[in-house]
Amino acid sequence: MPYEVRQCTVCTGWVNNWLIHQEDGSSHPQTFQTIEEAQAEIDEFLADIEAEIQSGDRQSDEGYHISEFQIVEVQQ
Repeated sequence: MPYEVRQCTVCTGWVNNWLIHQEDGSSHPQTFQTIEEAQAEIDEFLADIEAEIQSGDRQSDEGYHISEFQIVEVQQ
């Protein structure tokens, strides 16, 4: 079974914001074959955001917390 990363949003609750964008402008939700792959994607994203904060490209209150993300098995 594939997995997806969901983020808790104020307006719509838990949603999959991880998208794959195609050259033609279309997009579709990104899925991962394992929980470990999905977790690695979250970890990389959070590290990138933290690096932007540390470099001054983002304000310190423009980050995310790990609790805002969850990994869910996708039912097909």
